[in-house]
Amino acid sequence: MGGTGVSGHAHRLDNEDDDDERSETTVHAVAAVPAPRPAGTPAPPPEPGTPDADAPPDPAEVAAALARCVVEVLAGARDVDSIARWVSEDVHRHLLHRAAVAGRARALRRRARTRPLVQVGTTRVCPVAPGVVEAAVVVHTRSHARAVALRLELRQGRWRAVVVGVL
Repeated sequence: MGGTGVSGHAHRLDNEDDDDERSETTVHAVAAVPAPRPAGTPAPPPEPGTPDADAPPDPAEVAAALARCVVEVLAGARDVDSIARWVSEDVHRHLLHRAAVAGRARALRRRARTRPLVQVGTTRVCPVAPGVVEAAVVVHTRSHARAVALRLELRQGRWRAVVVGVL
């Protein structure tokens, strides 16, 4: 019989004409449907590689978005209250103060409030403890680049900035 052996079993690989009858077997893929869980039993953990709706967002994405917003706040293009749910009370007060100082400086130079062209560059995130990360984000505007340093803490399934520094 023309074939190769795998662990002692012969498998037919060619189309030789034989006098014996051949039967063709079709194999259909069937999706596994999990059996219903009895009431009160916890859900199984998600499969590796599948997105989990309860998982917190990627801290690098949050840091990049928040850094962009902070630069827009300091440029006068965004209100501090628009990011209040993403920052602690201390950071909110600090940004209010910085935005007011930047606004006075613009007024003294007689510059209008314009929406800056902001592009997020490199973002680096370093976990420092469970539920705590520190991030450095480079944010480019038309005139210069700024570094925004953030400390994010996971609170109620959401990352919040507890420290923000802009260089």
